[in-house]
Amino acid sequence: MKKISLDIETYSDVDLAKAGVYRYASSAAFEILLVGVSVDDGPVRVYDLAQGEALPEALVAALVSDDVEKWAYNASFERVCLSAWLRRHRPGLLRPSAASAAVPVWLGSSAAAADAFLSPASWRCSRVWGAMLGLPLSLAGIGAALRLDAQKLSEGRALVRYFCVPCKATKANGMRTRNLPQDAPEKWAAFQAYNARDVEAEQAIQQRLAAFPVPAKLWQEYALDQVINDRGIEVDRTLAARAIALDAAARQELLGRMQALTGLQNPNSVAQLKSWLAAQGAPMASLAKKDVERALADAKEPVKAVLSLRLALAKSSVKKYQAMEASVSPDGRARGMFQFYGAPRTGRWSGRIIQLQNLRRNSLEDLAGARALVRAGDAAAVRAQFGAIPEVLSQLVRTAFVPRPGCTFVVADFSSIEARVLAELAGEAWRKQVFADGGDIYCAAAERMFGVKVEKHGAHAELRQKGKIAELALGYGGSVGALKAMGALDLGLSEAELPALVDAWRAANPHIVAYWQAVDGAVKRAVGEHVDSRVGALVFGWRRGWLFIQLPSGRRLAYAAPALGVNAFGGTSVTYLGVGRTRKWERIESYGAKFVENIVQGISRDILAEAMQRLENAGISIVAHIHDEIIAEAEKGTDARAVCDLMAETPKWMPGLALRAEGYACPWYQKE
Repeated sequence: MKKISLDIETYSDVDLAKAGVYRYASSAAFEILLVGVSVDDGPVRVYDLAQGEALPEALVAALVSDDVEKWAYNASFERVCLSAWLRRHRPGLLRPSAASAAVPVWLGSSAAAADAFLSPASWRCSRVWGAMLGLPLSLAGIGAALRLDAQKLSEGRALVRYFCVPCKATKANGMRTRNLPQDAPEKWAAFQAYNARDVEAEQAIQQRLAAFPVPAKLWQEYALDQVINDRGIEVDRTLAARAIALDAAARQELLGRMQALTGLQNPNSVAQLKSWLAAQGAPMASLAKKDVERALADAKEPVKAVLSLRLALAKSSVKKYQAMEASVSPDGRARGMFQFYGAPRTGRWSGRIIQLQNLRRNSLEDLAGARALVRAGDAAAVRAQFGAIPEVLSQLVRTAFVPRPGCTFVVADFSSIEARVLAELAGEAWRKQVFADGGDIYCAAAERMFGVKVEKHGAHAELRQKGKIAELALGYGGSVGALKAMGALDLGLSEAELPALVDAWRAANPHIVAYWQAVDGAVKRAVGEHVDSRVGALVFGWRRGWLFIQLPSGRRLAYAAPALGVNAFGGTSVTYLGVGRTRKWERIESYGAKFVENIVQGISRDILAEAMQRLENAGISIVAHIHDEIIAEAEKGTDARAVCDLMAETPKWMPGLALRAEGYACPWYQKE
């Protein structure tokens, strides 16, 4: 036995979508119902565990052996669920292997059992394979995109709802809260067929993509991703619970004040509030946050007070805390927060469940004081010392993540990594020199754009903000619209000066502008003529219906079914199939600067992946990573500067790149 392809069907009383697979599988009610397996690409066999059938000993041994490849679609689900099953039914078999030695097992603590997972070293995920080629992330989606015969059965969702989640007790079903095989034998037979078809669909995907194998390096990165997800990050459950309680009380108070001011039965209703505002002579077409903030500038009482209350109520300050409560494992750690290759066009990670990628930035000076009052549930003191409770809770979300006892967090973040990568690729010498000298790119950009000396807190300091907004908005071909989207008007720039800002930035960065054009030409040659092109360290090529862009690391970005067309301006454009803004598999139009954005973000991702592996090899345990930042759980006294220096080592495949990482140690996660 060299390889097994498998798919499992499970039951739990925990909501998988809200809690994630680790919490789902830790429930006492969790069980595996069906296991569909193909050994060495042979016929699929379904084992009915729900009705007492046992897994063969050879198959159980294969699950714990790193010598047998295990293939599944979204393989982390199968691996975590089978780990939970083995802990319960075969506890003597499951031991962390050398490949998963980075997973901490703290003997004598409640974490010991929870941290024993099947080694990810021999697991292979068909979803990662598809994502590497720019394909949809769902099994049904990739099956449809590849036009496979063995796609998911359409009735599968209904069968999953019937057998895999609790049901509502009714007189018609005998007041049962769960459907078992004997309750619907015909449906159960269909469920078994559905399970087998999923394995067949996964095998068909593997066969279809065989011409483009996943590089070994990517599987190593995937294994590390799984180790980090297994390790998890500790949650301050007291802070989360008290935050939820304080918010509920605060919201009731705010609603009461709005009711008193407006006389409305439900002042949180958009329709009711709009009618009230119109009656006050202050009609509003939208109650979106930005529209309310703009209206507040000229509003008079009582409209001003009501709109202020509306903003306070609209704060989603506790959604993150609620996600923490829903997903935290029994040992207090939140696991499975990161999806490997969650962004198929670049290969970057995406967030799951709690979504650490979009946490509110904290600005409270006394985080410790605010945390202590919230943990004590002292609403009056929070309000007296720090202001509105929703705002305080929103700023404390990051601090709900804490290191395990006896440790500290070390946070390290790449400095301006995308700007550095873009400068290196395009050969924009003045920018490279700024980074090599440790200068401020926003000041330097403003100097190049406006021809005067700009200092952050000195001469022409006001121009730095224009340099910053231009840097953030214009590096990938953006124009006036990009500046607006980046908030240029909210920062005090007038619409009339935006075109000149675009022109000034492009004039200051001629090599970057030329680079957009060079990439655009290389893509069009690859797609239109099916010939390879090279632009600096990048290689553009067409293979079997895919456009590939090979990055300096050797990894390739992939675009399915590329074609040349005509854009809205009458010029030649490149389109490809991908998951667009509608979340459907559709044709997407692109251009040189947009491909450059994918390239830069892809390279930045590769730099982070390599740095993460280097840190882990040095014994630094990563518990989370957000964009270009890592959070490590380290012994107290760990030198943050040493961690940053190790993180910022220049990769061998991009030797001219000047990297820098900044970091700090902290008793809970925060932004300095």
